[in-house]
Amino acid sequence: MTKSGYRGMDIGEYNQPGSNGLTLDKQGRLTINQHGNRRVVRMEKNGQLTVLADRYEGKRLNSPNDLVYKSDGALYFTDPPFGLPKFFDDPRKELPYSGVFRVSPDGKNVQLLTNELSGPNGLAFSPDEKYFYVDNWDKKKKIIMRYEVNLDGTLLNGKIFFDMTSAEGEDALDGMKVDQKGNLYVSGPGGLWVISPEGRHLGTIVGPEHPHNFEWGDDDGKTLYLCAKIGLYRIRLNTPGIRPLICPMKAPLSRTESGN
Repeated sequence: MTKSGYRGMDIGEYNQPGSNGLTLDKQGRLTINQHGNRRVVRMEKNGQLTVLADRYEGKRLNSPNDLVYKSDGALYFTDPPFGLPKFFDDPRKELPYSGVFRVSPDGKNVQLLTNELSGPNGLAFSPDEKYFYVDNWDKKKKIIMRYEVNLDGTLLNGKIFFDMTSAEGEDALDGMKVDQKGNLYVSGPGGLWVISPEGRHLGTIVGPEHPHNFEWGDDDGKTLYLCAKIGLYRIRLNTPGIRPLICPMKAPLSRTESGN
């Protein structure tokens, strides 16, 4: 797919115009955060794109960054301004905050869940979906927040779960995933941090390049694939990860036309 995140002609002034976070819904359809187009879209089986979110209360989103589906079909995504050429100071920025949003399972409602972080980035549910984690891309406040999840999908009682602000390394926090034991894997200063559900730093995986986003793969879900600046890596682990729940399908997905 070319032009996966931006259709504009002024691409030269953008640092990150392409697609960012990717995930699959229950039907196996690819859901894409389009950084430059400032929206979240879903690719249908025929290759057409359905816009799931591009505005909140009439104002354009900043640049959707990462995303995850809850088991009920609701979509959660973060919306910092890092896809805009001038980030926080970009004149095209319409929302006065960086939010965490929820798209209802029927796709009819986009709801702001919290706007307390300057750069909400990676996000993940605990295996039982009782908790929701969001990390903050801010070199002065490298924290992971943990929220309780209400029955209606909203969040409450947000608390700092882990703080990496004083850790050595210039890297801010980026992608995040969870394994089946509830351990968090977070792109942080110096590498991939592994943090227990109790908030204990279990160790840091350091590879050839700094990892920014990742996903579980292979039949047993024990291989973690890591996207870095110019390379794609994988590492075998002992515990399988939490992957998108996909219902059985009668036919594989197909592309019938070029992407945007």
